[in-house]
Amino acid sequence: MTAITLNLPSVIKLTDEQFALICSTNRDLRLEHIATGELVTGGETGKRNSSINAQLWLWNQQYKLGEVFDSSTGFKLPNGATRSPDAAWIKK
Repeated sequence: MTAITLNLPSVIKLTDEQFALICSTNRDLRLEHIATGELVTGGETGKRNSSINAQLWLWNQQYKLGEVFDSSTGFKLPNGATRSPDAAWIKK
């Protein structure tokens, strides 16, 4: 899979709503809006996260010390925030 990066001028700041609109009108692309402000296609983050989760899952299968979760799981933090990490492991 070839990744394409679209460098946006620093004066262009996409809101979450604008990014969602771009994604919904370009459903055939796998777009990521990375921290530097660039739009990236190709699913590189998803590929990396799958590798991390696979390694964590295999480790946990061997030692059976807890549970493994992916980014579709939200965790309520002590400060009240809810976060969905790329990979998570919770001790039994």
